[in-house]
Amino acid sequence: MSQDAAVGAASRTGSRHKKAWHLAERPLVWLAPLTLLLFVTYVYPAIDVIRYSFTDATLLNPEYAYTTDSFKAVIRSPDLPGILWVTFAFVVASVILQLVLGLLVAMALHRGVRRRLPGVSVVRIIILSAWIVPGVAAGIVWQLMFNEASYGFLNAVLRGAGLSPVAWLSDPNIALWSAVIANVWRGTAFSMLLLYAGLVVIPSSLYEAASVDGATALKQFWYITLPQLRPILLINTVLISIFTLNTFDLILPLTGGGPGRATEVLALYTYNTVFRNFDLSNGAVLAVVLLLISIVFTLIYVRLLPREL
Repeated sequence: MSQDAAVGAASRTGSRHKKAWHLAERPLVWLAPLTLLLFVTYVYPAIDVIRYSFTDATLLNPEYAYTTDSFKAVIRSPDLPGILWVTFAFVVASVILQLVLGLLVAMALHRGVRRRLPGVSVVRIIILSAWIVPGVAAGIVWQLMFNEASYGFLNAVLRGAGLSPVAWLSDPNIALWSAVIANVWRGTAFSMLLLYAGLVVIPSSLYEAASVDGATALKQFWYITLPQLRPILLINTVLISIFTLNTFDLILPLTGGGPGRATEVLALYTYNTVFRNFDLSNGAVLAVVLLLISIVFTLIYVRLLPREL
């Protein structure tokens, strides 16, 4: 390369570095498009929902007036305490089971990969396939599984074993737990994916040192695995709590919120208020309640995160 060519290349490289340095000094230049996109797709719709919550708007009448009567109507509703209790039980049971099962599956897959067991990749794909199934499709599949007719798979298995069939979806005391089972089946794969990623980055030297010191597998799990996974466990808990809190697409084809209102969670109640009762203002108030609960969940978990994060 001639001297002139080398000087030209160095000049172009310096120019590129100078432009990159200017962009680093002015982050708003490259953050502006992303900020605008987030505002249009997330912030503005949320602000619009909050605005509608202070109106008496319905889907049947384009005219509305600003008022706080919608908040008073929702707070005084006799259905709200029961809906909140069903939502609480559904979210807590789903989150606990997804965390426990996700961790167990992630540990089993991690150990299988380390030992190079055949079929581990196939098992991983099968588990992840449950996660990519749309909620409505999953609800229909589980509705067929739980169905009390002759074609219901689970009751057919029970009859074949000489046991009495179970009213999976028609008994108010069982229907909610049937919905929990369906939701856990769909959501466990997501927890497994996050926790498996956390297990992969734990240094194997920690386990080797613990083995040399005579630590049992249970102690290694309690004093090494869980502390190392704590940040991911908390983030995972935040995400699946919010996902579960906003779940209605699975419950809608599974039980429709019944029998009675035994499985009508807050998200489904909001959907029914807007699209069945055509009450946009009350539905907006319930959406705001969902948003506030999600924010409270997030703030609690963020406070629990290690300070170094």
